[in-house]
Amino acid sequence: MDRSESLLTAPTAGSPATDPAPAPAPEPVRTTAPPPAEPPRRDPRWTRPALLGLLLATALLYLWGLGASGWGNAFYSAAVQAGSESWKAFFYGSSDAANSITVDKTPASLWLMALSVRVFGLSSWSILVPQALLGVASVGVLYAAVRRWYGPVAGLLAGAVLAVTPVATLMFRFNNPDALLVFLLVAAAYATVRAVETASTRWITLTGALVGLGFLTKMLQAFLVIPVFAGVYLLAAPTGFWRRIRQLLLSGLAVVVAAGWWVAIVELVPASARPYIGGSQHNSILELTLGYNGLGRITGDEEGSVGGAGRMGGGGGGPFSGQTGLLRMFDTEVGGQISWLLPAALILLVAGLWLAGRAARTDRTRAGLLLWGGWLLVTGLIFSFMSGIFHAYYTVALAPAVGALVGIGSTLLWRARTTPAVGGQPAPGRWYRFAATVILAGALAVTAWWSWHLLGRSADWYPWLRTAVLVVGLAAAALLVLAHRLPRRVAPVLLALGAAAALAGPVAYSLQTAATAHTGAIPSAGPFVQGAFGPGGRGGFPGGGRMPGGMEFPSGQFPGFPGGGTGFPGGPNGAGQNGATAPGGGSPQFPGGGRSPGGGMGGLLDAREPSAELKALLEADADDYTWVAATVGSNNASGYQLATREPVMPIGGFNGSDPSPTLAQFQRYVTEGRIHYFIGGGGFRANGGSNASAEIAGWVAENFTAQTVDGVTVYDLSSGKQG
Repeated sequence: MDRSESLLTAPTAGSPATDPAPAPAPEPVRTTAPPPAEPPRRDPRWTRPALLGLLLATALLYLWGLGASGWGNAFYSAAVQAGSESWKAFFYGSSDAANSITVDKTPASLWLMALSVRVFGLSSWSILVPQALLGVASVGVLYAAVRRWYGPVAGLLAGAVLAVTPVATLMFRFNNPDALLVFLLVAAAYATVRAVETASTRWITLTGALVGLGFLTKMLQAFLVIPVFAGVYLLAAPTGFWRRIRQLLLSGLAVVVAAGWWVAIVELVPASARPYIGGSQHNSILELTLGYNGLGRITGDEEGSVGGAGRMGGGGGGPFSGQTGLLRMFDTEVGGQISWLLPAALILLVAGLWLAGRAARTDRTRAGLLLWGGWLLVTGLIFSFMSGIFHAYYTVALAPAVGALVGIGSTLLWRARTTPAVGGQPAPGRWYRFAATVILAGALAVTAWWSWHLLGRSADWYPWLRTAVLVVGLAAAALLVLAHRLPRRVAPVLLALGAAAALAGPVAYSLQTAATAHTGAIPSAGPFVQGAFGPGGRGGFPGGGRMPGGMEFPSGQFPGFPGGGTGFPGGPNGAGQNGATAPGGGSPQFPGGGRSPGGGMGGLLDAREPSAELKALLEADADDYTWVAATVGSNNASGYQLATREPVMPIGGFNGSDPSPTLAQFQRYVTEGRIHYFIGGGGFRANGGSNASAEIAGWVAENFTAQTVDGVTVYDLSSGKQG
C-alpha cells in the first residue's frame, strides 16, 4: 500500500481515534466485501496541522468583512438590542425592551448574540461574530464525528464541504437562528456516534439534550433528526434490545426537559406579566409551535402568514416557497445554495451501503452512513414537499449531512479499490475493485457536470470557471478509472484534481457570498441567478418581477414590486385578494421598492435607516415614554429602534397580522401617555390573521393630525390634536 492509499484508511479499535472499549464479535460478512485495512494506530503527523488550517481558513471566510452586512436581519437584531437592555426581553426574545411582543421563534439564538452585545456593546460585529464562531465550531465538530469511524481524511473532507457550502457561508455570517441550530444538530450527531460505540447512556442522553436545545433555537425543525438518531442507536448500539429501548426513552426525556422548561414557564406565566407571543393568534407558544412554525409549514395552513400553499398565486408552495416536489433542492431558487455536492452525496450513500453489505448489526460503517444519510433524506424530503413558507436558506440544515457523506463515501470507495489481502483473507475480486473505482469516478463526473449546470444559471459570472470545472472534473474522473494502469505517484494528483473540480463551484459562490453585504429577512448566497428570488439578500424581485412559483407582477399593479403599480387586484389602497392589506396605510411594499404611499419607511422583509431629522424627533423626550413610537410590522419598527436604541412597538408582529395590541389596548396606552408617535406604513397581511393593526392605523389617522418628516408620515399621539 503506498502513502496516498494509507492516508485514506480508517482508525483501528484501540487507537486514539476510537473508544477504548472493545467491540463485540462481528457477525459473518460476505466474502466479497473488502477486509478492514491495517492503518497506523495514530493519526498521521499532518492531521493536526491540516485540521488547524481548515479551521483557520473557515474562520477567515466567515469573519472577513463581517461588519459589511450591518444589522443583517434587523428583525432579530432589534430583539438582540432589546435583550441587551432588558433581562425580561432577553428571556422571552422580545422585539422591544418594553416587551410588547416576542419574535416568532424560540429565543436561544438571540441569547448568544445578546450576551455578546452586553459584553462588547451594540454593533454589527458583536451581533454577527457569535454566528461565525458557531460556523467554525460546526466544522470542527463535524470533523471529529466523521474522523472517529472513518479516519482523518474523511473528517477533513466532510469539514471542508460544510465550510464552503454557499448557504453555510451565508448563514454563518448572518443572524438568523440557523447557525446555532446547525451547530447543535452536528453536536447531537457527534454524541450519537459516541453513544453507539459503547452503548453509552450518558452520550445518548446528551444527544437528546442537544436536540432539545435545538428546539429552543428553531422549534420543530430540530426534531426532524430524532427518528434518524434514535433508529441508528436502536440498530447499532452494542447492547441488549430492551436496554437500548430504556436508553432511548431516557434520551427522549432529555429532549422534553431541555426543550420544555422554557415552554412551561411561558405557558404558566400570566399573559399580563409577559410579552405577547409573536406569530400566534391567541398568545400561545404551543399554538406557535404546532401551527405557524409547526404543522402549518408542512400543510401551508399558517394563519397570519404571508404566503402558504397556493396563496397569492404561488402555485403549490406560496410566493415565498417556490414549487414543491422531489427536485426542489435542485431548482433555480435552491440549487446554488446547497445542491453542488448533493448528487454525489446520494451516490456515495448508496455505494457505501453496498460496501457495508450484510455486515454485523453493530457495524459502524453502515451505522454512520445511516446516521448521515437518514439526516439528509428525512430533512431533504420534508423541505422538498412542505407546502408552507419555505426559504432557500433553510437548506443549511442539509450541509453537514452532505459533507459527511462525501467524506465518508469517497474514503470508503478509495479504500475499496486499493485494499490488498489482509489477515489471511483474499483480496477483494477485481470486479469489486473496478466497481468501486467506477462509482467514485462517476460521482466526480456527475459533480463536475452539475457544477457546470449551476454555474450556467449565472452565465455572465466568470464564464471561464464553468468550462474549467467541467473539463478538469471529467478529465480527473476518466484518469481515475485508468489509475491502475498509471504510476502510483499519479494518485495524489488525481485526488487533488478531483477535489479541485468538485469544490471549485461552491468555493467561488462562497467567496462571492462573503464579499457581499446581506440584509433583510430572506438572504441568498451567490451571484445573481435569473428568475430566483432576492439574490444575495439584496432585496427586490429579479427577472422582471417573477416570484417563486411563477407568479408575475404586471406593470402598473404592484407598488414596491418591479414594474411599480397602484394597488393589489381587487381593491385600492392595498386591499385585495385573500384579505391582503397594508395595515399601516397605503399599499404594501417589499424590499427594494422605496416608501409606500402610506408614508412608511421600511417594509415587510427589510428595515431602513431613518433620517437624522426623524431620528432626532423620536429621541426627543424619549425617557418620558414607554415606547418612543409604534408602527405596523416588526421590520418597520426595527429600523427606528436600532437607530434610536429606544423601544418601538411593532404593531401586529412580523406581518402586522397578530392581535398585539388590540385597538382597545392601544387606545389605553395612548390615554396613559405611554406611546409618543405613530409612524405610518409597514406591515402586510395575506393569509387571515387579525385586523387589529389596520384598525389601529385607521383610528390614528381619524383622530390625530399627520405631519411629514423626510417623507415619512408621523402622528404625535401626545399632542391631543384631533384630526
